[in-house]
Amino acid sequence: MEKQSTNGRTKKGTGGYSNITVRKETAIRFRSYSKRFNKSHSEVLDGMIQYFKENNLDPFGEGTKIILDSIKKLERQMMKKFDRLIAIIKNMEKTSIRPTYEMMLILYEAYVKDGRKPKREPVKLQEERMDFLEPRNTVPKVEHDRLLHEYNEYKKRCKEILDNVEKVEPMMGKPYLKINMGIGDFESLKYQLR
Repeated sequence: MEKQSTNGRTKKGTGGYSNITVRKETAIRFRSYSKRFNKSHSEVLDGMIQYFKENNLDPFGEGTKIILDSIKKLERQMMKKFDRLIAIIKNMEKTSIRPTYEMMLILYEAYVKDGRKPKREPVKLQEERMDFLEPRNTVPKVEHDRLLHEYNEYKKRCKEILDNVEKVEPMMGKPYLKINMGIGDFESLKYQLR
């Protein structure tokens, strides 16, 4: 590194110092800024110059102002988005999570206070519905007819199997049901139901 001596000639590698005249206010601002980095004034000034060179920044040009303005604008946008997210989460907590939790809590407390076991209602078997056999607008007629034919065949096959079931009451043990079906028919049914 070359340093300039007082007579105008340069010296290589000497650790000499040079005086720079700056306004008092600027010197005070620079000293307080330098204290943040716990480095000497020379190191801070070298670092600043290096930073400006590497990033091709002009401290007096519009480029720096534009970059700073865009950073501030981006920061404002991000803060608005964070505010929106917080509002959405608070709204969800008010309208979805808390009411559901509180309703469950009320129901649980009522159940505990009641002290009775809940009644088990018998399972009701649904009556056979025929309305699904009518054609709908969402399925093409050909597809509907094919599905209806397959359903009728399946129903007929189930009826044949049920007609071949007989009750067996052994001398010892519980009664059971027996299906009179050949092995070939049984294997065919297993294959069809796969």
